[in-house]
Amino acid sequence: MTSTLLALSQLSAPAAPAPKEKEPTQGDGTALPEMVVQADAATKLYHPEKLATPKYTVPLLDVPQTVTVVPKEVIKDQGASSLRDVLRNVPGISIQAGEGGQPPGDNLSIRGFSARSDLFVDGVRDFGGYSRDSFNIEQVEVTKGPSSTNAGRGSTGGAINQSSKMPHFGNASEIMLGGGTDAYGRATVDVNQEIPGLQAAAVRVNALYHTQDTPGRDFVSQERWGLAPSITLGLGTDTRISFSYFHLEEDNMPDYGLPWVPRTGNITGLQPGESPPNHNNWFGLLGRDRNNTQTDILTFIYEHDFNEKLKLRNTTRYGRNRIDLIATPPRFFTATGATQLPAGADPTSVRRTDVKYRDEIDSVISNQTDLRYDFLTGKVKHEMVGSLELSHEESNNRLRDDRNKANMPYTSLTNPVASTPYIPDIFYTGFVNSVTADTVAFSLFDTAKLSERWILTGGVRLDSIDSDFGGPSVVHPGTAFSNDKTDNLFSYRAAITYKPVENGSIYLGYGTSFNPSVEGFTPSDDPKSASYYNIDPEENRTIELGTKWELFDKKLLLSAALFRTDKTNARTVDPTDPTDVISLNGEQRVQGVELGFTGLLTDKLRMIGGYTHLNSEVISSDNALEKGNAIGNTPANSFSLWAVQDLPAGFQIGLGTQYVGSRFNTTNAQTRQQAPGYAIVNALLGYKVNDHLSFRLNGYNLADKIYIDQVSGGHYVPGQGRSVSFTADIQF
Repeated sequence: MTSTLLALSQLSAPAAPAPKEKEPTQGDGTALPEMVVQADAATKLYHPEKLATPKYTVPLLDVPQTVTVVPKEVIKDQGASSLRDVLRNVPGISIQAGEGGQPPGDNLSIRGFSARSDLFVDGVRDFGGYSRDSFNIEQVEVTKGPSSTNAGRGSTGGAINQSSKMPHFGNASEIMLGGGTDAYGRATVDVNQEIPGLQAAAVRVNALYHTQDTPGRDFVSQERWGLAPSITLGLGTDTRISFSYFHLEEDNMPDYGLPWVPRTGNITGLQPGESPPNHNNWFGLLGRDRNNTQTDILTFIYEHDFNEKLKLRNTTRYGRNRIDLIATPPRFFTATGATQLPAGADPTSVRRTDVKYRDEIDSVISNQTDLRYDFLTGKVKHEMVGSLELSHEESNNRLRDDRNKANMPYTSLTNPVASTPYIPDIFYTGFVNSVTADTVAFSLFDTAKLSERWILTGGVRLDSIDSDFGGPSVVHPGTAFSNDKTDNLFSYRAAITYKPVENGSIYLGYGTSFNPSVEGFTPSDDPKSASYYNIDPEENRTIELGTKWELFDKKLLLSAALFRTDKTNARTVDPTDPTDVISLNGEQRVQGVELGFTGLLTDKLRMIGGYTHLNSEVISSDNALEKGNAIGNTPANSFSLWAVQDLPAGFQIGLGTQYVGSRFNTTNAQTRQQAPGYAIVNALLGYKVNDHLSFRLNGYNLADKIYIDQVSGGHYVPGQGRSVSFTADIQF
């Protein structure tokens, strides 16, 4: 829905009416002029002006919410090849390892709350479990604070929207060829071509091939290829029609990292909470483990400007994601007596029996209609957007098991053997975890400019979600359960903005969000489980006080905010009471401060980054071991900085750092593990030969820092080691 709304915002921009002359701009979507970054406009480098949603029709300076936009210039300078790489520019986002059968895709949290299902492509929810590549991304937009009014279910800590590259006026082609350490190879193509004989039509094709061994990790590798063609008819006219197709395939070796040394049990020679000695070690089986995904997204967009005040956009999307995953989370034998260990094993041996299988197809059919109407009531200027969203989502995971798992080989903690002979006998159990969700949602946003100094923003949304759940029964083992549920939910946002001067704003905002049981698409009929299908949604609220300022002739945007998010009825259960069931008696809070900067400090120096402090706490819980603790995967402090300086004779240098403070993997005081804080340093050396050819040398984790990047309940995944890549950028 965010994408639908995004188009409306652009339709109403002053540049949207049909231009009399073509204005070629490398990589920009002329149909959506206010949303994208002008790569050839120095004042806009690293500082996009607009979000891809019409619900906030004002520039970023006046958006009453913490927002970070990572434009394509940053992605290019850093050589960022994945969405994860891009999001490392945004403090307050934490990466989580795959757990509980969840695939090791883009699992993350924002401001301490899970955002695994809060990812969007052009405003349409993209909940498939895969690792997203950056080859077709124009910019990435992270809006923080509850966003259910914008995005629907979830989005407690915020939401992430990926804005796709679309056709534009002018003929332009770009090829990037890269190679480097750890068998790194990457090639991307971006071709935009006006259609001969049609004055207002263009096609664009983006393509990708990527391969790499993971630096600092044995046997872990990635290989993927993608293709994203699109066509737009009516560029610069009152009626525009766009078709786009996105395809991405991955063939990866899954990485579930290393086991935490448990705080309970006796692991001889290791202290509880200690990290295993060698972070390169991989504990999977080469003959069995795999992670193959295929993602297809087909989109049709119709836009029509009735006049300068009334704009319409309709987006129809079909998306499908297929996952074939067999992965080995490493675990210690929990037995305390040597006689309970397999023959030949010692207490530090790692078992491979906790296998995760996933043969899943996720799909979405969505239609979003947005209508923007600008009008006056007296001297008050209104920019109103009404949206209707209809969507059908499905997730079907065919469950598998291994008849030969009793003979599954264990391995050494210090010297694991990935090629251990083992012949699995994997079969389908006949059970399918299935979820369908039919959503009808209506939202209404209004931005009222009361005067030159005051702006009032408000929005409401009504969601009706009909869900059907099915899967193997926990209550009655050996059978299946099938149930349905309907959630009718109301969310809202309100904010007031004061502009003491044209280039500054001060705002106070309040918003709500909700987390229904369908959100994770992992149903259970166990009334003790957090995934229990038959429980009311959790509710969240955020209040935020912030300010934003544009300095240096509006080239640099600075922001600061104080915020508090409360989950007022968190799911909780008392594990010591066998009669207790899941309830909504819990309460969680995350509060803190956030600072951000993006843009040009001088005409030659550009930067992006920020600092986030999060104070998280489980205020109340039926589990006594959780109360008063910090929320899992929520570092108290995180910081990022990336800066590029243009030098004489076509050279440029860049330097960046990312710091993440220590955080716990869970909230349970008895079993939680703590990942130490870390800082890594990246660098860039570039040389522009001419307007058609440039070279870039990128170095990552230059100090070869050993650190924990992704945390989970029973294991963690180390961060990537030092690596170097060399890229040639050819434009013609």
